[in-house]
Amino acid sequence: MLSREVKITNTIGLHARPATFFIQKANSYKSSIWVEKDSHRVNAKSLLGVLSLGISKGMAINLIADGQDEADALDGLVELINTGFAE
Repeated sequence: MLSREVKITNTIGLHARPATFFIQKANSYKSSIWVEKDSHRVNAKSLLGVLSLGISKGMAINLIADGQDEADALDGLVELINTGFAE
């Protein structure tokens, strides 16, 4: 199991459109992946779960992955976040 903290830098946080990109990316990996904010943990492959966290610009979240491609999953998701979801 690996985890990594990342800061949300895009202008409007993880609203519907970037959250959809995030979910699609998370679902491309076989590992189990979670997003954690303020001790609330949700499945990173669930749009409703990710949206329920109310993640906005400037917030730090923890990404947690467990499985055969956990390192690749974290690298890919952090890269997506750091590029601002192409917004």
